[in-house]
Amino acid sequence: MEILIVGAGIGGLTLALALQRRGIACRLFEASPEIKPVGVGINLLPHATRELGELGLEQALARVAVTTREACFYNRFGQLIYREPLGRAAGYDWPQFSVHRGDLQGVLLDAVRERLGGDALRLGKKCAAFEQDASGVALRFDDGTSARGAAAVGCDGIHSVLRAQLHPGEGGPVYSGVNMWRGVTRWKPILSGASMTRAGWLATGKMVIYPIRNDIDGEGRQLLNWVAEIETPDYKRWDWNRPAQVGDFIGAFEDWRFDWLDVPAMIRAADLVLEFPMVDKDPLPRWSFGAVTLLGDAAHPMVPRGSNGAGQAIVDARALADALAAQHDPAAAFAAYEARRREATAAVVLRNRSAPPDAILREVYERTGDKPFARIEDVISADELRGLSEGYQRVAGYDRASLRA
Repeated sequence: MEILIVGAGIGGLTLALALQRRGIACRLFEASPEIKPVGVGINLLPHATRELGELGLEQALARVAVTTREACFYNRFGQLIYREPLGRAAGYDWPQFSVHRGDLQGVLLDAVRERLGGDALRLGKKCAAFEQDASGVALRFDDGTSARGAAAVGCDGIHSVLRAQLHPGEGGPVYSGVNMWRGVTRWKPILSGASMTRAGWLATGKMVIYPIRNDIDGEGRQLLNWVAEIETPDYKRWDWNRPAQVGDFIGAFEDWRFDWLDVPAMIRAADLVLEFPMVDKDPLPRWSFGAVTLLGDAAHPMVPRGSNGAGQAIVDARALADALAAQHDPAAAFAAYEARRREATAAVVLRNRSAPPDAILREVYERTGDKPFARIEDVISADELRGLSEGYQRVAGYDRASLRA
């Protein structure tokens, strides 16, 4: 049995490693002629690092990532709302990593080439369509070539060719009403030097800031990943690589000068600024049709709140590899995989729309009328704050009880 994987992003590469670990042959087909770093920072929560650790990648990731120790929530006046430990500091058996997406992809790619061999990954192979019959699946590429295997998995992202063929007429991504600008800035460590910080709220401007590389210059500076999010009626098509203009959004943050960070100075010092909208798609009624299924953003694209998009793809890969190892028939394995993952990921998609972890910021914004507070305890209790955070962890599947089950 050989599995054809369409897309060599985080989900596709992780799936290839998970299949190889179980002795299942696979080939990957990537549309790009070469794999380059795409996007900026990403957070790997404990449910994802557990799976990557079982693939033997924890040490390699620790070398290129920042081991995140705490989450901090502030209002737009720089006042601390809530702080909680993360990863092993919170009692998990696995760390939480903040990492450049390109560094994560590089770790996965190196492992794929080492363990599966150079011929397992074919670059410059843009899938145009698939056909399946009783003997398997054939992929057709836009260069006129084809490949045949026992089954195919679409790991080709939110604009998935396989998803479009399985669900014709579905339509494009659903815009959340929030536009996002992302950048990376070389900066001295802020707060603990291993903090994931969220501040403000979407109506007036929200920031997410965390370091993704340590000591980048031999003088202790880090590479800070930051995300500016603002409610915006219009947006351009989803694209990881669209350059942005700082002047389009910095006005919302001009007075964000705190004793722990000068936010406008950090934005203006950025090496790179990209723009794209916060979009997702409505959950599908099914992913699998015979010997073809979907994984990651191709199956369940979600609004990037809660650090969960890549993590859910990594968990998908484990579930799909387990199903294929247990079932010789790919169609039966895909049905079992979907039964395990489709409703679970649909819940995360919907939760990211309504009550992700930064719902803490929304609660304080609404209760204070967007004004400074004298004492956070007069606004919201510690139990309420903890409940908002733990509720999201349970839905996303990375609370400690779920991971130890």
